[in-house]
Amino acid sequence: MDPYAMTTGVLRNPDFLRFLSSHVANELGANISRVALPLVAVLVLHAGPAEVGVLSSLQTAAFLLIGLPTGVWVDRMRKRRVMMASDVLKFAMLGSIPAAAAFDVLTIEMMFAVALLVGVSQVFNDVADQTYLPHLVSTPQLSDGNAKLEVVRAGAFLAGPGVGGALVQLLGAPRTVVATAFGALASVFLLLSIKVPDKPPADVTRGPLLREIREGLAYVWRDRLLRAFVASSGINNLCVSGVLGLSVLFLAETVKLSPGAVGALLMSGGIGGILGGLTGGWLSRRVGSARATLLAVAIGAPSGLLLPLTQADWRMVCFVVTSIMISWAATMSNVGQTTYRQTVTPDHLLGRVNASVRFVTWGVMPLGALLGGLVAQQIGVREALWLLMIARMAAFVPLLFSPLPRVRDYTDLQANA
Repeated sequence: MDPYAMTTGVLRNPDFLRFLSSHVANELGANISRVALPLVAVLVLHAGPAEVGVLSSLQTAAFLLIGLPTGVWVDRMRKRRVMMASDVLKFAMLGSIPAAAAFDVLTIEMMFAVALLVGVSQVFNDVADQTYLPHLVSTPQLSDGNAKLEVVRAGAFLAGPGVGGALVQLLGAPRTVVATAFGALASVFLLLSIKVPDKPPADVTRGPLLREIREGLAYVWRDRLLRAFVASSGINNLCVSGVLGLSVLFLAETVKLSPGAVGALLMSGGIGGILGGLTGGWLSRRVGSARATLLAVAIGAPSGLLLPLTQADWRMVCFVVTSIMISWAATMSNVGQTTYRQTVTPDHLLGRVNASVRFVTWGVMPLGALLGGLVAQQIGVREALWLLMIARMAAFVPLLFSPLPRVRDYTDLQANA
C-alpha cells in the first residue's frame, strides 16, 4: 500500500471516526465542566474564593497523585475498556451533582470528592487513549491521527467555556453538569461501536508496582530523544503556566482592559491549537515529522517575546499573536512527540512511558504558576512576563543536543538505531 495514501486516509477509517467522535463528546464535556462545576459551587453553595480555588485544583490534582501508577495499570488492561470505564465513572460522578442539588443535599465536600474522582477518570482516559491509537490505525497514520485529536482538544478548549457559560445562563448550573455527564455517556457508546477488537495486554511477566513504574521512567531516560523531549516540554510548561497564571491580572490590572476584552484575548490561544492540529499532519509530510517538531519549537519560542509588549491599543495584537503561536507550537510539538512515543515504545511499556512523560511535563505546571506569582510579587507583572518568556526560549536547547536536528523523519532514527 502507498504510504502517502495510508497517511492521508485516517478520516476514511470508520473506527477512527468513532474514536474521534468520542473525543469530541468527552473533551467538550470536560471543558464545559471547567466552568459549570465552579459555578455550581458559587451559585448553589455560595462558595468563597478559597473553596473555588480548592475545587479547581482538585480537578487537575489526580495526575500528580496517581499519574505514574496509572501507566502501570493501563499497561495491564485492555485500553478501550479502560476508557469506557473512566467515562462511566465520570458520568456517575457528574450526574450525582444535579441529583444531590435537587434533593438539597449537595455540599462543598461532595463537590470536592466529585472533582477529584472526575480528575482520576480523566487521568486514566488520557493515558489509555494515547496508548490505544496505535491499535486502531497504521503506523504511517499515527501523525495524522494525533493531529486530528489535537484539533478536537484545541477546539473543545476554545469553545467549551463559552458553551458552558451559555448553557449555565439557559439551563442553570446543575442542569449544565447533566449535559457534561451525558457527553461522557455518549463517549461510552461511541467507543463500544468500534469494530476493531480491543487488543488484550501484552503477555509479559508482571512485577511489583514500583518496579514497573521504574521501568517506564528508565525507558524514557535511556532514549536520548525522549529525554530531550521531556526536558524541552518541562521548561516550556514551567514558563507558560507562569504566564497563564498571570495573564488575567496582566490584562485587567496592568493593561487596563475590560472584562470582555480580557475574555476575547484569552480565547485566542485556542485558535492556535486548532491551526496546529490542522497543519500538523500536512507539515509532517512536507518537511518530515522530526523537522516539523523542531520547527514548531524554534518558531514558537521567540514569539513569546511579543506578549509583554501588549498595551490597550493596537498592541493588543501582541498578546493575540503570542497566544496563537504558543498554542500552535505546543500542538505541533505534541503531535510529533506523541507519534514518536507510539512508534518506538514497545506495546507492553507504552502506558507507563506515556504516564511518565505526562507526570514530569504536567507536574511542573503548578510549580510554574506559583513561581510566576512569586516573581511578579517581587518585580512586577510585566517584568515577570519578560523573565518567563526569555527563560522559555531555553526549551529549544535540549532539542539542539538531541538526535532531532540530524534527521528528517522519526523513522530515520529507527533505521539508524
